[in-house]
Amino acid sequence: MTSTPRETTVPAPLTVGFDLDMTLIDSRPGIRANYQALSAATGRFIDADEAVTRLGPPLEDELAYWFEPEEIPEMRDRYREMYATYAIEPTPAMPGAREAIKAVQALGGRAIVVTAKNTPNAIHHLEHLGIEADAVIGWLWAEAKASALREHGAQIYVGDHVGDVRGARTAGALSVVVPTGPCPEAELRAAGADVVLPDLTALPEWLAEYVRTREV
Repeated sequence: MTSTPRETTVPAPLTVGFDLDMTLIDSRPGIRANYQALSAATGRFIDADEAVTRLGPPLEDELAYWFEPEEIPEMRDRYREMYATYAIEPTPAMPGAREAIKAVQALGGRAIVVTAKNTPNAIHHLEHLGIEADAVIGWLWAEAKASALREHGAQIYVGDHVGDVRGARTAGALSVVVPTGPCPEAELRAAGADVVLPDLTALPEWLAEYVRTREV
C-alpha cells in the first residue's frame, strides 16, 4: 500500500496595501495650505482648519461644505491644479511610514498604496518623501478600494479611517488600522477592524509575526 503525499498549501505572495492621507503622510499642513490658497483665489470663505479634521473621503465631499453643487467640478479642478504648488512641500511622512513600506519589501512582499487622492498627487507625495511603493492606485474611496486590493492580491490593508476598514473587508483582506487620522480607536474597532496598532512604528514587528504564523 502506498501512501499519498499530503498536500501543502503555499501562501500567496505577500502584498500589503496602505492608505495615504493620515496613514503614510500627515497631509493636514499641505491640504490646509491648499484650501487657504483656493479661498484666496476664489474670494470664498473656507475654514481650512475645519476641513483638515475630515480627511479621508473624496475631495468633492469637502468642497460641498463651501461651494454650491454646480460649482464643485470647477473648484475640484482648480484645487488639484494648485495642489503641487501648495500641498506637497509642507506634508511630512507619518512616523514609521518609510519603515513600514520597507518592512513589507524586506519580507519579499509588495507594498502598494490605494488612496482616494488622485494618482498623480499621491505619487508626488511619495516621491517627495522618498517612500518607494511598488504600485500607487488613486481615485478610490472606501468599498471601491476593494477592486485594487483584489487585483493586486492584497492580504492586508492598512488605513486610518472607517472607510479603509470597509474597503479591506469588502476585498476580503485583513483590516489593520492606526488611529492617527480622524477616527478614534473605538470607532475603528466598531467598524470591524481586525487589528489596531498605535501607529506605523508598530507595523514591522506585527507584520513579521503575521508572516511567521502564516507560514507555519
